[in-house]
Amino acid sequence: MPASTPHGNPPLPRSRPAASVTRRGFLVLSGAATASAALAGRPLISPAVAAPVPSAGWFAEPGAAARPMVRWWWPDALVDPAEIRREVDQLADAGFGGAEIAAVHHSIADKSVLDPEGHGWGTPAWNAAVAAALDQAARRGLTIDLTIGPAWPAAVPTITPESEAACKELAYGSVAVAGGTTYRGPVPPPAVPGRAARTLLLVQAARVEPAHSTRDETGLDPASLRTVPVDGETVTWTAPGDGEWLLISYWQRGSGQRPESGPHTAPESYVVDHFSRAGTQAVIGFWESRLLTPAIRGLLKRAGGALFEDSIEIESDALPWTPELPAEFERRRGYPLTDVLPVVVLADEDPVFAFDPVLTRHARKDYWDTVSELFNEHHFTALRDWAHSLGLRLRAQPYGLQTDAIEAAAILDVPEGESLGFKNLDDYRCLAGGRDMAGREVLSCEAGAYAGGAYTTTWRKLLLTMGGAYAAGLNQTVLHGFSYASAPGAAWPGFAAFTPYGGSVGYSESWGPRQPTWEHVTDISRYFARIHLIMRQGVPRVDVAVFRQTGYTKTGIGATWFTGTGVPSGWTHQFVSGPLLGLPGARVTDGRLGRPAYKALFVEGDRFGGNECTMTLHVAERLLGFARAGLPIVLLGAWESASVPGVPRDGENDRLRALVADLLAEPTVRRIDSADEVPGALEALGVRPDVRYAAPSTLLTMRRVAGRVDYYYLCNGKHQENVKPPVTAIDHEVTLARTDRGGVPYLLDPWTGRAERIARYIEDGDAIRLRVTLRPGQARIVAVGRPGLFGDRTGKRPHATATTADLVRYEDGRLVVRATAPGTYTTTLSTGRTVTSRIGPLPEPAELRAWRLTVRDRRPDGERTHTLDLDGLAPWHDLPGLEDVSGVGTYAATVELDGPAYLELGEVTDTCRVRVNGRALDPVDLLHPVVDLGPHVKRGRNTIEVEVATPLGNRLRQSDPSVYGSLPRQPYGLLGPVRLVPYGEARI
Repeated sequence: MPASTPHGNPPLPRSRPAASVTRRGFLVLSGAATASAALAGRPLISPAVAAPVPSAGWFAEPGAAARPMVRWWWPDALVDPAEIRREVDQLADAGFGGAEIAAVHHSIADKSVLDPEGHGWGTPAWNAAVAAALDQAARRGLTIDLTIGPAWPAAVPTITPESEAACKELAYGSVAVAGGTTYRGPVPPPAVPGRAARTLLLVQAARVEPAHSTRDETGLDPASLRTVPVDGETVTWTAPGDGEWLLISYWQRGSGQRPESGPHTAPESYVVDHFSRAGTQAVIGFWESRLLTPAIRGLLKRAGGALFEDSIEIESDALPWTPELPAEFERRRGYPLTDVLPVVVLADEDPVFAFDPVLTRHARKDYWDTVSELFNEHHFTALRDWAHSLGLRLRAQPYGLQTDAIEAAAILDVPEGESLGFKNLDDYRCLAGGRDMAGREVLSCEAGAYAGGAYTTTWRKLLLTMGGAYAAGLNQTVLHGFSYASAPGAAWPGFAAFTPYGGSVGYSESWGPRQPTWEHVTDISRYFARIHLIMRQGVPRVDVAVFRQTGYTKTGIGATWFTGTGVPSGWTHQFVSGPLLGLPGARVTDGRLGRPAYKALFVEGDRFGGNECTMTLHVAERLLGFARAGLPIVLLGAWESASVPGVPRDGENDRLRALVADLLAEPTVRRIDSADEVPGALEALGVRPDVRYAAPSTLLTMRRVAGRVDYYYLCNGKHQENVKPPVTAIDHEVTLARTDRGGVPYLLDPWTGRAERIARYIEDGDAIRLRVTLRPGQARIVAVGRPGLFGDRTGKRPHATATTADLVRYEDGRLVVRATAPGTYTTTLSTGRTVTSRIGPLPEPAELRAWRLTVRDRRPDGERTHTLDLDGLAPWHDLPGLEDVSGVGTYAATVELDGPAYLELGEVTDTCRVRVNGRALDPVDLLHPVVDLGPHVKRGRNTIEVEVATPLGNRLRQSDPSVYGSLPRQPYGLLGPVRLVPYGEARI
């Protein structure tokens, strides 16, 4: 070999290599070992139904329904239909399957430039643009989702704050009256200012009870509560006896809430009442009369996806209200709302008055349960049924208020969470429980809305955020987001919905062609699509259902023992609330519950109600039925003294305790006093997780079963975004349950789209045991099914159960061992035979330091090219002329090779692709950028090119310093160290 190469890289000497890549395990390198090129151009197969015999092409190229979506932000209708069509093409070419159109323009300070009268949401201009989007989407095989109003929450321009259909609130006022004295004067006005138009609902009086007072709430004696007559808006009332009394007034009024960052319409839109039929009908009526033109109705049948509603951010400084609430409360709860009204009123989102703690807690529970029922019935159920009449689904984020989001997830066609607001994976597991018990398929996520992340967010960061969420049940990614190209006053690189934000760096990214990394985006979109595809196969399998008396989400509150200890031990769980237990699918079959086939039900105290052991009579009856049908149930706490969750009716608590006593007498039920007893109780009931490993791990898993094939998503992930200590690499054995006792494992690589038979594993009855090695955030998929899946022709040949080599794999049906160090290796086969293999001398690993770097610099005035010769890798901001450069850089080096090798890229910002001798290699795993060059190199001289694309932040620091000048320079480029690590192989 020559002593040097044209760019100064040394040849690879023939001596023992370092061991940095040794024993990376089957999930890291066996996927890279296959010599075949990446699959491309395969027919599209619908991901909604598993292939009868899953093929390599089926996994490599998922159909459009499994591909990720984007939030597509428009500056209202100030858009050009021709540009709209062009952007649909951009999304289709980039591998996305759909877009959600939203009128969002927080970055535009002067809204008048948008012309809400002529180009607002719902105008003819808006409809023309929507029609163009739908028509082009139909041509390109995409679907279009439409938000039900301008921005959020749902609003229409055909109502005023005083309209029946408008959002309402209940404000209180109060005045102190000493015992034995008379108050003459006006009814106390609202303590929280609001709209002038208001209606007096009621005046009450109650004696102050200091024993019930807290630091923030004035205690009242519930026995003293009485209604006070009024004359118009004047009251005369004498307080009885001694002590201090309060006169409390209640005023109903419109909240006047408008959708975010308006005006979007002329006249301006107002938020509808989400708890009444009238509010929902106002939305439907506006759509029917103004948005659903004959052309759009027809196009929705060709390219319509879903109606979408963002998180339910009903903003009120008083109590959320609807005029029918008093009547509905009494009908549903069995007593008048006026009996507890003082303790449910709010001021600036905080309670004001309190009775004794138990009564207060139960009264507030009754109020919010009633609101939740009205919301889910009158809003989500009605909207869903109407959407179906249009051929659409309903997708929504069913949280923001204290309502049962778990129940809502069962009502919606597509429940959705968000990576910004969800505090940990249990927030997703709440929605997943509702989806799966109701037999729905998709759980969606608004992904990547990072505060202050505009033009600095990397795809690697998004992957680290989202990896664990798929293990919690997520199977649709809606990227936040894709902005329309331009808007009045928008600076380079174009209109961005959320930046500038308040004059500074805004939320997340405006992904799209403006981003240098968009040149590599198909690698990312296919990665997401493959995960979505697998995560929609068959039915979910979850170990435990955790019963939640209060079905909130976006709280970060998990489950005792399971969240902190169970998940790191291999257990999986979801949350269910009371209404789910009444669904048709809530049946016990073969000792398992519902579609997810929960092996056990875990019940603890109400995490949102002082951990009180509480459940409704209906739930207790259902649990007793489940136990008698053979479902294992574990109850944590003093359930012998259980109470109903709201204010009890006569005898309710006695009836509940009798049911609980019967429940505890069942042989499939265990009651425990502490969380430490959970694993022992489950073991005693014969309940074991589907996935097992010896020591606590950061491995997160999700199992799906399609016929006789098991699919396992495996991710070395985080339960929450800022977990400490940080996740580190894992390398340990994992036992996976299998449906088919003769099933064999396959490794499915979501980056390359390849599927290959795993050559090393141990059979353990109804399970198999594998070695799993994953870097932080890295994910792989294991399928277990009969031989012959995914085009495999290995048949029933022996596999390895152990090896001292780095890995063992199948090649043309034969076992091959691989190692990065010369030596003699032993491999034990499933037949019991032990085989010895020898790998001869190998060159040492070599660090590649000398490169020719060519950078295409993205600038407001066009693209410029910089070329540098490097004798060492460094961030672009440390290289001459590249201090504030963003763009695409190509690093080229020429090396001499005697055989196959791994290319370790080290640190890269952000996306990258590799070419060898002019040939593009498979996509690079951005979370573990190690590339197998073996099938692509030749003996002698080889040219290696690494193309790296960056965010735009560094360039924007210089081009728009008033907004982005405060950003620190980011370390862009190939940072390395880059190493070539030779390896050898030997057939067994």
